[in-house]
Amino acid sequence: MSSWQTPIEKLKGVGPRRARALATVGVHTFEDLLRYLPRRYLDRTTVLPIRSLRPEQGGITVVGQVRAQGLVEGARGRSRFELLLDDGTGQLVCVWFQGLNWIRKQFRPGQWVAFHGVPQRYGARLQLVHPDYDKLEEDSSGPLRTGTILPLYPGSRALERVGLSSIAIRRLVYTLLQEPLPPLPDPLPGWIRERYSLLPLQQALTLMHTPPDWESLERARRRLKFEELFYLQLLLAWSRGGEHPVSSGPRFAPAGALFNAFYSSLPFPLTEGQKQAIREIYRDVRSGRVMNRLLQGDVGSGKTVVAIAAMLLALDSGYQAALMAPTEILAEQHAAVLREYVEPLGVEVRLLIGGMARGERARVLQEIATGQAQLVVGTHALIQEDVRFHRLGLIVIDEQHRFGVLQRAELRRKGLSPHLLVMTATPIPRSLALVLYGDLDVSVIRELPQGRKPIVTRLVSESHREWVYEFLEGELSRGRQAYVVYPLVEESESLDLENAQEGYRRIQARFPHRRVGLLHGRMPSGEKEHIMRAFKAGELDILVCTTVIEVGVDVPNATVMLIEHAERFGLAQLHQLRGRVGRGPHLSYCFLVAASGRTREAEARLRTLVETTDGFQIAERDLQLRGPGEFFGTRQTGLPELRIANLLTDQDILQEAREAAFALVNIDPRLSAPEHQELACWLRSRYPVSLELARVG
Repeated sequence: MSSWQTPIEKLKGVGPRRARALATVGVHTFEDLLRYLPRRYLDRTTVLPIRSLRPEQGGITVVGQVRAQGLVEGARGRSRFELLLDDGTGQLVCVWFQGLNWIRKQFRPGQWVAFHGVPQRYGARLQLVHPDYDKLEEDSSGPLRTGTILPLYPGSRALERVGLSSIAIRRLVYTLLQEPLPPLPDPLPGWIRERYSLLPLQQALTLMHTPPDWESLERARRRLKFEELFYLQLLLAWSRGGEHPVSSGPRFAPAGALFNAFYSSLPFPLTEGQKQAIREIYRDVRSGRVMNRLLQGDVGSGKTVVAIAAMLLALDSGYQAALMAPTEILAEQHAAVLREYVEPLGVEVRLLIGGMARGERARVLQEIATGQAQLVVGTHALIQEDVRFHRLGLIVIDEQHRFGVLQRAELRRKGLSPHLLVMTATPIPRSLALVLYGDLDVSVIRELPQGRKPIVTRLVSESHREWVYEFLEGELSRGRQAYVVYPLVEESESLDLENAQEGYRRIQARFPHRRVGLLHGRMPSGEKEHIMRAFKAGELDILVCTTVIEVGVDVPNATVMLIEHAERFGLAQLHQLRGRVGRGPHLSYCFLVAASGRTREAEARLRTLVETTDGFQIAERDLQLRGPGEFFGTRQTGLPELRIANLLTDQDILQEAREAAFALVNIDPRLSAPEHQELACWLRSRYPVSLELARVG
């Protein structure tokens, strides 16, 4: 074992308690600590004196001492936490409206702190609302010294409880850098480092912690960005076998009776995007090669109809088809929609989910194994060991980002190299989709079906909630239905938010003459199904819920989506929730109820929702706002997580990393050459992904 894999508790200044806290942020070894990178840097050029601040001048950083702090009672009994910061040139107020019990414990008078935010005018004073901050403690002179670049490290409650502030972490890193350790193994082959002028790994990581100047820091960043993107591209290059052709798969027969009957019986015209997607799928399944296709379209663009057409092509050729959904509610709804379309054609749909009775499950398993069940819909229950398909020819996966790469591989093993169609209702910018899904062809449905009305979206403050309730009552009186969504199921100690259960009681009290239901993910499956069926059947007027209804729930009569604490939701999630209304012939509305003290990032998210309903524009903005590594959910896909690289802003580095990865796979696909052994060892230890797994990634 390399000395760099020494447990972190062996480092001077750590010990068992601190080691347990460091483990919560992924630091287990000496190497992990070296890779625990600063979240930002300070020097004199980045810190502004308070007296120079102007309203709305953009993101700024100020450094000063806490002079006073405390809870302040506001109008209507609503409290806020205020802190007075003094840097010698002036004073600035920092304000928090949420999480008060936690935030007031973070500061003390005399403490040196760096605050980051957008100055806002409130009456005669300037203030920062919910600013980011870094505690500087006794090293307050550090960021103000000319020429000093001070690293500021990400923190957490677990770290703070054991005294590991940013300053303390910096001391641990300095201690580590003084250890007499051998050179850190560098996975990147020397010829790649030389071709692209990249620093050695240990030098780059050291410079990230102790940068002498901004130019050196940028060179270190470039090396680490390249490395992250190179690993991502290497897995995708493997999945395609470099430039070699893809593997063979079942060759479907020409469109037969089922497909033609379905196509001709549709009660509405297909959009051009749907027609093109069906043509592309048809070409794939007739080619003799395994189809790997990503079908992406906005909420309500008609991806399910395309998927049904693809599955009937499989059935016409004597194969089975399977559709896997992320939740039982969505699987049940898919099954209901499929039955509506295909049972008139004589095709029976079978549902396989975790909450089934033992006898019913045994019967469905038998029908799947004999081939009697031609079309099977399920959740992860489809990949359990006792599920045996007779002749699986096509897999459709809905909401792909919710399934891990291992799950998709397991389902694929149940067929004879079946075709794969991945559907996502989270639109991805096309260029980036081709990067992330390097082994998938991409079909895009941009337009919405005829007759779909745009959803009117309004951002409202909590003080105008009663006006929203009156509007909601007007819609209910016209026979419509409404969703009210909360971000939490139960009270949280860390977040001062109204939860779904409390909201349910509030809505019941406000609308005593209306039928109100509650739905959340912790309910038993049968109870959830009962509530959703009652809402869909019009037996409930208002459904109070959490994000369990984010994807797939289809109630055409619902015309109001009221999202409480909208500032707490992600942009893609808000767009998905909004897509639950506007699914019928009536004009629909989405109200984003948000706290007045929201952050500038939350404000940007909410304004984006108000300005556009185009999922692809929202995806671009989401990528900009959320930054590297988060947009695609790489932890769920099984791909390397991006901590420093950004797929939107680092396109030049990405292109170089892609070029290097494909060149490597073409000259040494098994990484058997001596100069590639370090890379092979690294990949086995960090990303234990076989070629088969990479193929379904």
